[in-house]
Amino acid sequence: AGLVAACAAPERHVSAMSLAGTQWQLLAIQSMDDAQGTIRIAHPERFTARFDADSRASFHLDCTRGTATWKATPAADPSSGSIEFGPVATTRALCPPPRLDERVARDLAYVRGYLLKDGRLYLTLMADGGIYEWQPVKP
Repeated sequence: AGLVAACAAPERHVSAMSLAGTQWQLLAIQSMDDAQGTIRIAHPERFTARFDADSRASFHLDCTRGTATWKATPAADPSSGSIEFGPVATTRALCPPPRLDERVARDLAYVRGYLLKDGRLYLTLMADGGIYEWQPVKP
């Protein structure tokens, strides 16, 4: 893994202040419960999040679309901090199984922290509820 990271493109530094205008695709949902483990997203391009400069976020969650407000406050190290989403409004489309759209939309209300590391965005849920791993959407 270290060799792959060493050969990767230079990391673009993104802080909470510059999350605005970025778009991410979901790679994995990591549970803190070993019995549940990590869910790898088969089609990351079908699960995206966009952070707009006007404090709005838009989501494509498989066949469901959603919007919410967002607010991030960086910690002393600007690569991490707190982040919260307002109520998520979704289209409530009936996606084929597995129904991860509902889970992701529900869990966004419990996101409390972020970490930007190695070009990835990690959103953490409150009370050790899990971690969502995102990678930048390539232009």
